[in-house]
Parts: sequence; structure tokens; C-alpha cells
Amino acid sequence: MAEEERAIIEQEAGPGRIALIASSYLRLFGEELVTSEPGLADALWHLPAVVLAHGTQDDPIFFYANRTALDLFELTPEQLIAMPSRKSAEPMHRNERARFMAQVSEQGRVDNYAGVRVTSTGRRFRMERARVWNLTDEAGQYHGQAATFDQWVWLD
Repeated sequence: MAEEERAIIEQEAGPGRIALIASSYLRLFGEELVTSEPGLADALWHLPAVVLAHGTQDDPIFFYANRTALDLFELTPEQLIAMPSRKSAEPMHRNERARFMAQVSEQGRVDNYAGVRVTSTGRRFRMERARVWNLTDEAGQYHGQAATFDQWVWLD
């Protein structure tokens, strides 16, 4: 089942956008998100930190989540790739999230972010020490945003 879930995510994201998650991170933070051994897609999928990415739609939709993110948010790959990223926050926190994402767009990256998020079953958690960055290619073209964090606290 896990390999089938991974295949769904990797098909949705495609190798170019998976590489873009890592290359944009390196460019903006000056360090690697993961080592690409044995392979980038494998390393991202198995990373014990959450990695999520959404596209450029008016209401951006997730196109990538690694195993840790799917487990934490209690989502199937099919649910994730149909979900607007704003829905990762509770309705009462969505305006705050929108302001924060606009800040990321302007600055290119934000380090050490904390915020409340909600799983698909309604469980609440506070993510800590998150890094959020713009996905940009080497020509500077914007392709969306990504986030990673490895610390969270359950609130329920």
C-alpha cells in the first residue's frame, strides 16, 4: 500500500517538481533538504520531517506530501492532491495563514514559523520551527510554495 501511495504522489508531482522542492530549498536556505542518495524522490519520501508543496492556482492545491506529512495530516494521497492548502489550517486560522503565505511570497522564504494546523479528522497540532519557501526555478519563475518541519505538539 505504501508504494502505491508513493506512486500516486510522485505521479502528481512529477520528477521536475520534486527536484524543484529540493533545489529551491538549497538556493534559499544554503543547505540541502535531503541528500539525493540513493535518490531524491526516495530521500524526500522517507524523510522523518514533514514536506508539503502546493502549486500556483488561485486557491493553491497540494501536489506533494511525503510519508510523514500524509501520516500527520491523516490523509490519503488522493485526498491530498485534491485539497486546497488553506484547508490545512482551521477556518479561524486561515486569514493568519494567508497573511503568512503572502509574506513568504514577498520574502522568498521564512524560517522558524509556528502555527496551528488541523488533520483530516479534526485533530489539532501546532507545528514548530517550520521553514516555508517559494518554489522557483533557476530562471526565477514561480511554481508554488513548500514547507518542512520536524516538530509538532498535539493540542487535543
